[in-house]
Amino acid sequence: MVKKCLFPAAGYGTRFLPATKATPKEMLPVLTKPLIQYGVEEALEAGIKTMAIITGRGKRAIEDHFDISYELEHQIRGTSKEPLLTEIRSLISQCTFSYTRQVKMKGLGHAILTGETLIGDEPFAVILADDLCTYKEDNVLKQMIEIYEKYQCSIVAIEEIPKEETHKYGVIAGHLVDNTDDTYRVTDMVEKPSPEEAPSNMAIIGRYILTPDIFEILKETKPGKGGEIQITDALLEQAKQGKVIAYRFKGQRFDCGSVDGFVEATNYFYKKTKG
Repeated sequence: MVKKCLFPAAGYGTRFLPATKATPKEMLPVLTKPLIQYGVEEALEAGIKTMAIITGRGKRAIEDHFDISYELEHQIRGTSKEPLLTEIRSLISQCTFSYTRQVKMKGLGHAILTGETLIGDEPFAVILADDLCTYKEDNVLKQMIEIYEKYQCSIVAIEEIPKEETHKYGVIAGHLVDNTDDTYRVTDMVEKPSPEEAPSNMAIIGRYILTPDIFEILKETKPGKGGEIQITDALLEQAKQGKVIAYRFKGQRFDCGSVDGFVEATNYFYKKTKG
């Protein structure tokens, strides 16, 4: 039932300046693969083939990456370097990519609302490429789709974080509904609360499955924390009706929006390639 995945990719990536002055942060590579490609591969592995990407000024490299480069293909055809393009060729052949621009940076909620024309009236996934996730069996998005099929409402992925880091995340409160799959019925959500104000230490990470009514809610959502339209505030309206489930996913997440997390991810994947 979840056939499309939305990738908000219009942000400036200021924490990686000057590297991101002319290069989209989503194109920063962990080893030889850009962050957004990891996200697209996760979505495809979860059974999604339609990728909707929200871009902005200076983000043309993303569109070029998911397109054929005839000059490059010609130059390396028949050489030992040709297999290096196998993965991206496979994505291009299997997936459909569509793009629209977020003209003004008004927050994640606004970025998701910008994608309404690409998504339409159906449930959809959201991946934030900054959050690079690893797993042993099913990937995080595939796990979440199974949870969605069970509850038929919006799903947010959560993980426990140190209490002193709550000011970096949306934080949920809720009650356990199923111990076997670590799911919580969300009763409250707060965007980037101080440790004293945080309702828990369970933070939302960059994986969502949203029902299409979120678009109408976002249209009525007033700017919140930082003067931006927050997806957390819109999800809270759904949560008041009991329509948001938080899922503590199985796997490991790297916050590649921070230098420390990016280096940690790079080291992890490097060691993984060395066996």
